[in-house]
Amino acid sequence: MAYRSLANNRKRFLGPTAPRKYFPSATEIKRDEKSVDIPTGLSTTISHPLTDLVENKKLQSYESETKESFDRIVPLLKRVSALQHEEDFVERAQILAKAELGIELPVDILEKAWVQPLDMRALFASCVFKAHEHASEKFFHSDPLKASADSKAAKLFQSFLYKCGFHLLDVTPCADGRLAHSIAYALRIPFSSVRRRSHAGAMFDVENTVNRWVKTEHKRYRENSPNSPNEQTSYLKVVLYHFSSVDPSHQGCAAHGSNDKLAASSGYQRLLDFQESIENSFCCGASVDLLLIGLDTDTDAIRVHIPDSQNQINLEEWICASEIYEETKNLSVDQAMSTIFERINSSASGHINPGMVEFIRRLIVNNISQIDYVRHFHNGSYLDAGHAERFIGVGIGFKEVHLRNLTYFAHLDTVEEGAPDLDVGIKIFKGLNVARDLPIPIVIRFDYSGKVPGARERALSDCKRVNTAIFSRYRYLVDKGFLHTCLTIRDRDKKDSAEVVGSSLDPVLQEEH
Repeated sequence: MAYRSLANNRKRFLGPTAPRKYFPSATEIKRDEKSVDIPTGLSTTISHPLTDLVENKKLQSYESETKESFDRIVPLLKRVSALQHEEDFVERAQILAKAELGIELPVDILEKAWVQPLDMRALFASCVFKAHEHASEKFFHSDPLKASADSKAAKLFQSFLYKCGFHLLDVTPCADGRLAHSIAYALRIPFSSVRRRSHAGAMFDVENTVNRWVKTEHKRYRENSPNSPNEQTSYLKVVLYHFSSVDPSHQGCAAHGSNDKLAASSGYQRLLDFQESIENSFCCGASVDLLLIGLDTDTDAIRVHIPDSQNQINLEEWICASEIYEETKNLSVDQAMSTIFERINSSASGHINPGMVEFIRRLIVNNISQIDYVRHFHNGSYLDAGHAERFIGVGIGFKEVHLRNLTYFAHLDTVEEGAPDLDVGIKIFKGLNVARDLPIPIVIRFDYSGKVPGARERALSDCKRVNTAIFSRYRYLVDKGFLHTCLTIRDRDKKDSAEVVGSSLDPVLQEEH
């Protein structure tokens, strides 16, 4: 089935430093007796009957507010730089930073401006780390996505998942920052209802995933959590690869050389390897269900490769959300839902489990809202077609990151094993930041369980170990001030935000003699 892009004919600015554009709310439109704000100057095309306009407005508000906190950094620092030779420089710089970013700049860096040029790279990194810290605090304290484990949305989705025949949803998106929003935005799944681990090219570690499967099944037998082992449900493993409809030869998945077919086939093979590992290692019919999804990073439209009941997938066939959007946009809600149901069933190469049909239908319906989101708030296709991430996230965690092009993920326990993912991120940021004389900000994170004695100390040790390894591997960047790190840990058993436990920007204490 040919994939028809929504934006093939649009002339666009492409590149890693494409300007970003965010819109304040202004005018108001009505649909189905609901009042929803739409930013001035944007498309007010009638939305699809299945689109949730209220949810779209909520998500747009969170996206714009969070990203603007990062995008105000450079303009602010330009103003600070112009003041560095003024007599009351430190005081004026702090007033500006507080007014524009709501933060204080490192005093030890500001106070050196009279004897040496102001270290703008260090100030930039400090501001990025502070912006991330504030975003993390807001995420965990106010639940802006309304999708925490205690939320109504999470409970309803978990119930729906059980009815579809699945007890756990495990999704591996590519580590590319253009997929960081894939759960909360593109698929519209409550973040707390998903086990997410991003990897370059969506090439997840099979052995680690088998271990997580074992822990899940063990918990079912020991604690009846998330449900009883007597219930006939499955562990659903999903791979989410990506492609570009605007510039397929250059803006696809870097890990697969912008080769869409390779990205899909590699993801499917990794799923099959996982399934085979489970079946070879455990008896009594132990297995998993598999699903392969592609995401157009320009329009956020998904394409789903429909599996049959034996998890067989035809890589040349899929159902495309943007095509279904066009096909059903003039139908009633009931008619649209029926059409989606029929399309899924007719696209399967063999018998497909009813629960999988319902699950895929939910994803398509959710994605229709996201297609309208991109149409209304980004004129149909993202302006930043390429990379535009604000920082690299390294380690284990980052439950709070659910925005497109905010973070490049490098999930790892050690730099040695995670080097391929991290090297890709460094390469991306050489183009994004170093080429503009700005540093690469890296936030290191290790989550831990406060219920386990000594876990916090081990997480802190892991942060320091990875930090040392990063400095060793990229010493040529560190020595020139082109790489800075912020070390954070978080107790996953609590609703608290990440705790900052160190930074490459910390003042160096002088030894006493």
